[in-house]
Amino acid sequence: MQDSVLLRCENLTKSFGGLVAVSDLSFDIQKGEVLGLIGPNGAGKTTVFNLLTGVLKADSGQVMFHDKNLLKIPAHKITELGIARTFQLIRAFEGMTVLDNVIIGGLFGRRKTHEVAKDDALRHLSFVGLDNCADMLVRNLTPFDRKRTELAAALNTEPELILLDEFIAGLNESEIHNALTMTRKIRDEAGKTLFWIEHVMKAIMSVAERIVVIDYGKKIADGPPKEISKNEQVIAAYLGSRYVEESDKSAKSE
Repeated sequence: MQDSVLLRCENLTKSFGGLVAVSDLSFDIQKGEVLGLIGPNGAGKTTVFNLLTGVLKADSGQVMFHDKNLLKIPAHKITELGIARTFQLIRAFEGMTVLDNVIIGGLFGRRKTHEVAKDDALRHLSFVGLDNCADMLVRNLTPFDRKRTELAAALNTEPELILLDEFIAGLNESEIHNALTMTRKIRDEAGKTLFWIEHVMKAIMSVAERIVVIDYGKKIADGPPKEISKNEQVIAAYLGSRYVEESDKSAKSE
């Protein structure tokens, strides 16, 4: 595996009965990049995340992270190897404090002592801008602050690679701006690699260096955002002509 490749997915396939959710999918994730994963609803994007993190077992293929095939490793061991994720539907413990949620990430994701997990949790909460919310119950947070709590918990597993599943879904314009700033900060300041599912095209196109597009579980494109936005197959399957027209208008006004 080339030194610049952090993860390599080869011929990944997963079926549910007669439905092929992911079909012969291959792609690389480069160290230090933000890689986007886009496609229509039901295209298989979250299934890809579930396969990479051991939630689901693949029918065939392999996923190499460094020199380990993730498809042969239990989910909790995958976290220990250096892969963390957030969820489209937030999976925080709502009856617990923000701090305790983030501590749990260190305790179970990286087997830290409680003292170390707490110290690191406070550091990660400061990083995501939630240090003033440490003692609040998660159920009392805004949706964006819940997302940031989940992100801080993921960071407390000390990952190399973070899988973001629709990190900005449901946010207002101001929160989207802050979330995009956060994703850049995670890569530039924390040194993490990001693999990001997103439906808000202006957002993902403005941050990701490269985008993989899937439709019916198959890869139909892989390239930089400008190339993807002009790809006829991607436009027909997902973006639509209206997105292209709006993007052209935006570019001309800048």
